[in-house]
This record gives sequence, C-alpha cells and structure tokens, in this order.
Amino acid sequence: MDQSQQLTQLLRKKQEILQGNAERIAAQRASGKLTARERISRLTDEGSFVEMDALVACGEDYAGVVTGHATVEGRPVYVFAQDFTVHGGAMGQQQADKICKLLELAGKTGAPVIALCDSAGVRVDEGARAMNAYARIYERMARLSGVCPIIALVLGPVVGGAALIAQLADVSIEAADVGELMVYGPQVISAITGEEGDAKKFGGAAGMAEQGGVALTVANEEEAFALTAEVLGYLPGCNAEDAPLTDEDDMNRLLEVTDPADSQALLTELSDCGRYVELYPRWGRELRVAFARMGGRSVGLVVSNAQENEGQLTPAGSAKAARFIRLCDCYSLPVVSLINSTGVAVPKAGAQAWTMITSAQLLYAYAEATTAKVSVVTGNAIGQSYVAMAGKANADMAYAWPGAVISALAPNAAVQLLYTERLRAGEDRAALEAEFAEQAADGLAAARDGMIDDVIDPAQTRKYVIAALELLASKRDSNPPKKHGNMPL
Repeated sequence: MDQSQQLTQLLRKKQEILQGNAERIAAQRASGKLTARERISRLTDEGSFVEMDALVACGEDYAGVVTGHATVEGRPVYVFAQDFTVHGGAMGQQQADKICKLLELAGKTGAPVIALCDSAGVRVDEGARAMNAYARIYERMARLSGVCPIIALVLGPVVGGAALIAQLADVSIEAADVGELMVYGPQVISAITGEEGDAKKFGGAAGMAEQGGVALTVANEEEAFALTAEVLGYLPGCNAEDAPLTDEDDMNRLLEVTDPADSQALLTELSDCGRYVELYPRWGRELRVAFARMGGRSVGLVVSNAQENEGQLTPAGSAKAARFIRLCDCYSLPVVSLINSTGVAVPKAGAQAWTMITSAQLLYAYAEATTAKVSVVTGNAIGQSYVAMAGKANADMAYAWPGAVISALAPNAAVQLLYTERLRAGEDRAALEAEFAEQAADGLAAARDGMIDDVIDPAQTRKYVIAALELLASKRDSNPPKKHGNMPL
C-alpha cells in the first residue's frame, strides 16, 4: 500500500469516527442532548478545536471521550467531552489514558480544563482496571488543583465515579434539562433503601443546588456553555498568571444602597457594571459568594445575607464560603468581605460538632489565604463573624460603616451579662443595649482600639475597597514552609 492509499484509508477512518454511530447519535439527540463534538463546537471559538488522540481505540469502539485543545473567547483551554454514544460514556482504561494526558498537558502549559461530563459510570467489563482508571483521573485532578482552573459541566447522567469529577472541579455547572448527578442511580437506591424516584429526583439540578452538589445551575446546555465562558473570564489561565483586567466602570462611583441587609443590592452596586456570578446561590444562603470585578480587577465577594437568619454562620454557609475563599486564594483573586452577621447560629443538639467543624473551616480558610483581603463591617460583626471574616488578624484592610456593631456578644446578650444589676433595678433594656453598642461595640470604639482601619461613609465603600485593592496589588505573602496544612474537614 503506497502513501496515497494509506492517507486515503486514514482519512476514511477519521471520517467514520467523526460521523459516529448514526443510530446512537439519533438516540442522543432524541433525549434532548447534543453530541460530544457538537458540545465542543458550541463551547469553543469557531474553528479553534484541535482534537487529540482521535484514533485511540477501545475494542471495536473508541474510547468514549473526545479530547483536545481550543480557545474560548480567545483564551487557550483544554477540553474533554465524554461521548455517551459509546458505551454510555462509561469510564475505561482508554478513556482514562486520554483524559490523564490532557490533564498533564494542562499542568505543563498552564491553561484551564473544561470537562463536559455525560457518563453512566464505569466499564464493568473491565473490572478492577476500570476502577483504577477513575483513580488515575482523580489523582491527576487533585495534583492539578490550584495550578489550573477546572470547570465541570453536568450534561447528562453523571453517575458513581463520574460524579466525583464534578466534585473535584473548581466550579461545577449542571444543565437542568439534561443533567443528572448521582452517587447511585434510581435502581440501586430503590433496591437498597426502598425509596422510589427517577433520576431527576435524586440528581436533578434543583436538588443538587439545594444540597451544594453543584456551584451553578442553568436551564440548558447552551446556557451552560455561555456561563462557562463567563466564569473563565474571572479566572487566570493558571496560578502563575493574573486574571484579565478590564476597564468598564467608574472606580469612583458612589454606592446608592446603604441598607446593610440588602445583600442583592450590595453585590450589584459593588461590582463593575453590576455584573457578577454567584456560586451556590441556593445553598447556605446566610452567606453569598460571587466572582465579580472591582476597578477592573477580578475579586471574590463574600457577603453576609442578613435577610436569612440575620446572616448567622451556619454549617452550610461556612463550608461554602471556606471553599470559595480557598478557590480565590489558589489563583490570587482578592477576597472582599462584607459582614453583617449576628454570629454563629445556635446549633441543635445533634449538630454541635458539625457547626464547630465548619466554623473552623471558615476561620482556617481566611487565615491561610495569602491573597489580598479587604473587609467591611456593614452591620453586625458578632463573635466568630468578626474573628473569621473581619478581624485585623485576617484582613489586610478593615473598614466599618457608622452604626456597625462589633462585639463578642450581641448587645442583648451582652446587656444580660454585663448590666445584670441595672436590669434588676428596672432600667430600660433597649436603652442599655443602645448604650452598650455606642460605648463599647460600635465602629468608632473598634477604630479607637485599632481593630478596624477606618469608619467610612457607606456611599464611599466601593472607592475605599478599590483603593485598598490597588494598594495591595503588589502584596507578597506566603505560609511557612510545609507540605500542607491540616484543614479541619
């Protein structure tokens, strides 16, 4: 066979791979899902995708995953898309080989990884080898964590070991119309627990959002691709780079909102052009976390939501914020915290340990982070909410609004403890609480003691924070030499 014949044969083989199995592709589209290559085409810039290892075979079928590199809005990325038309996208050795190669290249070259997940689980016919295939991917993802951003999209059934890929990613996005994220499928759950239900009940976007199983949910695949590009815009290509800078909004713009309880307005007013991406919006609602830009610089916003349980630190809220802060610190995104919290929520008898553990996680995340940290006490900063989020020990610059209350205890509890005799004498409790707040717990008192840097006009908050971020842009800090810390998990 001469070279021309070999080339013809090669092109024919590649065309067969690109066309795929017509019957299975029809079934994929009938279920409302795009094919693996269609997804990559919709996600990436036109004509930019270069496929890798297209000829890697697994028995009579191919490896069940499409891998390669491309650009998204002009920025280099690596992409792998599990192909549900090949053994349900199930993981086997060949699929793992392709994914691991891609992850290793991402680490060497410093570019984000986007995982398009659509897999029924593992290649059972490969036995323990298939389980080891998953283990190899987890190991590569763990090592890549903090080096290059990883975004995982749940675009079909993502079951068992495949579900852990979404959890190991920095940001996970589930499309509500097709996504199903589960440890076990409905048949297994029914057989073991007796609970009946379909895949949407156990792994649908709504349930995952409530449980914190995914960071973001959208209606469909097209919205997932658009949101992926938006999230990428806030992140650098790797930890050796800075996130992209923009110049879209007035750095001296005044805030129109001065209500510390209005977290929605605060997020909008602080962010350049009012744009931000909130992660885990339906989980741990007492704290809100979001990517945004301030003065053109990508930042992570952590904002108390006093409209939910007075912004108290709950286990879900603390765990959410801790994970987000560590993500920001991985890629040197400054953390801007707005605090209005009455402290740690009083746990039920069976939740004492979990409350302590997650509170310690939040404290640890703030303390360990070496990125720039700016805090503003807009309302209450009681107990651990000050210690973890606003304290000078954990913030490079700390401000407070007039009327802010900074105290180990809320005024009502402090009065009960400190002014017992005066209460017994009949003095008005409300007047005593106001006296305590003014003399011992307001922002001015904290400023006098050096616990905050300044008491500022709420309308000037954005200006002060951006000025602090400019000052801290050259911050250089590091933790003591060690393998890693032991975060309380």
